[in-house]
Amino acid sequence: MIEPRFFDLRALPERFVRATAELLFTGFRAQHPGAWPTLEDALGEVRESLAPERVSRIALDERGDVLGWIGAIPAYDGRVWEIHPLVVHPARQRQGIGRALVGDLERLARERDIRTLWLGADDEDDQTTLSGVDLYPDVWDRIRDIRNLANHPYEFYRKLGFTIVGVVPDANGWGRPDILMAKRVGRIPEGETSARRRRTG
Repeated sequence: MIEPRFFDLRALPERFVRATAELLFTGFRAQHPGAWPTLEDALGEVRESLAPERVSRIALDERGDVLGWIGAIPAYDGRVWEIHPLVVHPARQRQGIGRALVGDLERLARERDIRTLWLGADDEDDQTTLSGVDLYPDVWDRIRDIRNLANHPYEFYRKLGFTIVGVVPDANGWGRPDILMAKRVGRIPEGETSARRRRTG
């Protein structure tokens, strides 16, 4: 496994911002060409990630080349982070870099007392059994029986401890859902569960 080094993109020179935009553009072009159709679109996405309230982390190799990028957007009064996006250089995939990026983000989330990480994993290309079908009215039955047909990333996140917590049917057009996944990264405060049980019991 490659041992990348992680950096806050805001603290790095402009050339790393542009290199990250190139990675985003090329990394999504093969499977999702409409995501960021031009390099300028990708550069705009990267620049948005540099806002003070957001998280923007890159992985570099020993030569200083960008191996991958992960971003996070705060929600729920800052207690939850949405992972958006995660991309690894096409030539460096399946080498543990994506896993390492998520691990670095989880470490940062725990340091900042974030409770949950979540993400939406679109299926626009019939990669799972949730795509190309009408999910209503038995949405949860279909989620329970989900199968990966063509290397959809939901299984990658499952291996990292994320759980499918829902789906938005037809989010990207009929039969093109968004699969919602989440993971608890914060600890439940001592006594919180039993106290809540007493209040609701």
